[in-house]
Amino acid sequence: MTQTSPQPALAAAVRTYYETAPEEQRLATGPGQLERARTQELVERFLPPAPRVVLDVGGGPGVHARWLAERGYEVHLIDPVPRMVAQASAQAAGSRAAIATCSVGDARRLDWPDGSADAVLLLGPLYHLQDAADREVALREAFRVLKAGGVLFAAGISRFASALDGLARDLLADPAFAAIVERDLADGRHDNPTAEPEYFTTAYFHRPDELGTEIERAGFRLQGVFGLEGPAWLLPDFEARWQDVARRGRLLQVLRQLETEPSVLGVSAHMLAVAHRPP
Repeated sequence: MTQTSPQPALAAAVRTYYETAPEEQRLATGPGQLERARTQELVERFLPPAPRVVLDVGGGPGVHARWLAERGYEVHLIDPVPRMVAQASAQAAGSRAAIATCSVGDARRLDWPDGSADAVLLLGPLYHLQDAADREVALREAFRVLKAGGVLFAAGISRFASALDGLARDLLADPAFAAIVERDLADGRHDNPTAEPEYFTTAYFHRPDELGTEIERAGFRLQGVFGLEGPAWLLPDFEARWQDVARRGRLLQVLRQLETEPSVLGVSAHMLAVAHRPP
């Protein structure tokens, strides 16, 4: 059944953030390069071979959607922020393979038929929905549109990301940032009452086990929760290591060895849950 009722409202702070933040550059600079590489490595590991239909929900400026389209997948990008959709459309026009469609929409109400997709990417929606009820709706929508046996890739931000970032970049000297971290650690609700975009925007930060539990509660069979960056995003010389092919290889090898280790999962800034809709 296709959902056609009005879209849910996106938190105003989230919309404002993505209407101005250079999200199109984030995965091409600094530790964002690691997040991108590790996300794509895991997607490639678990995604069935092309051609398949993939919904990139919350796909932003289309970094992953273009990558998948170039590998032969039929990719449909959906994002609640018109600026992100416009950027994805513009950049897709210059790609070797076009994204099939780019549209404004919300993870909680997908305008797609039941059982119509081979894979769904939720690489942002779960951490921009602060309320557990909203996250459950988004997950059940992904479940609905997936075919039996289809695969879900769902990203979460670690409960400890702000605290670790504050230590690494010495941000905790700012009382406003310290207060944000205190709230993050207490209940996972991340709010930024300042005008500093580096402190991110309205979000929910998961504990690793919590992310997997929410996905299973929506009916999925969990394959695993994987740490994307491990501790590497905190390295002060990250850029130098990343630009050196041999050092990058050693870094990635360690991250693969640690990717499912429960005792270090929360050190990773981002986690990726992989799950399937049961046959």
